[in-house]
Amino acid sequence: MTTALLVVAHPRADSLTARVAARAGERLAAAGYRVDLLDLHAEGFDPRMTAADEPDWTDPGKEYSPDATAHMGRLAAADTVVVVFPVWWFGLPAILKGWVDRVWNHGFAYGGGRSRLAGKRMVWIGLAGYSRDHFAEAGWDRSVEHRLRDGIARFCGIEDVSVHLVYDTVSGRPHTEHLASAAAALDAAVAGPSPVVTSRRE
Repeated sequence: MTTALLVVAHPRADSLTARVAARAGERLAAAGYRVDLLDLHAEGFDPRMTAADEPDWTDPGKEYSPDATAHMGRLAAADTVVVVFPVWWFGLPAILKGWVDRVWNHGFAYGGGRSRLAGKRMVWIGLAGYSRDHFAEAGWDRSVEHRLRDGIARFCGIEDVSVHLVYDTVSGRPHTEHLASAAAALDAAVAGPSPVVTSRRE
């Protein structure tokens, strides 16, 4: 059975982000995935960088903290990674950015001649308060998508990556529309054969 790591980054369990993540978990399970739910807030993940997890550019074999190493293990075990998050300040919330900083680390996700993430499938689902037109007019949609697709996923060897933004989340529109939009994007992203996960030589 293939595994999906479902990462959630919102402090409230009753948030729309949490509801979208719950729906995503149901869709993944229905598609035959074993779902590993990683609720960063519920699990008490500490996003602060420490000396133990700071990359050492001269040592790709550096041993990181037990916490970061455990998260690397969950990430490495997944065939598909789905991240559901609110778009705050046109980017990732601090706890999610810290997870990337500490876990998608040198010698594991990039550098050192290999990537443990190559061949995986990646789906980003971000919830944005502004309308699609407002985002597009200012170019924020392109900025967010470029950072997530190219600056993180593809930089770490993940070529099968999709970014879906759910807009107007604070406009008063029925949340059923937001849930349906996210579910449709996820279904499209995970359709087709499961990814073949292999390490990559850089």
